[in-house]
Amino acid sequence: MSKSVCEIKSIREDVVDEVSKKMLSEKDYYDSSNLFKLLGDYNRVRIIYALNIEELCVCELSLLLDMSQSAISHQLRLLRSNNIVKFRKEEKKVYYSIKNHEIISVLEKVYKID
Repeated sequence: MSKSVCEIKSIREDVVDEVSKKMLSEKDYYDSSNLFKLLGDYNRVRIIYALNIEELCVCELSLLLDMSQSAISHQLRLLRSNNIVKFRKEEKKVYYSIKNHEIISVLEKVYKID
């Protein structure tokens, strides 16, 4: 038997109950998991960083990140549908910016950015 497994089946019900009370809801875990999936994509993180610096349109993001406009639009759709970015129209242009600034806080902690 492995040394990393309890040899005696003994459950501390009071501890299990206390931990259970402090756990998040299933929805919270699901939402957190989805957020990290979104942030697990190289191009989406680059888009988020760029938009944190300046509001940009798809054309500008395409040039800046050396990606096709359709690829940028696809990533922006995902970020928009998850309330990370927002857009505004100005005549025939559409500008994107960060909607959820908590995302920036998460990324700053990951990358230790000031």
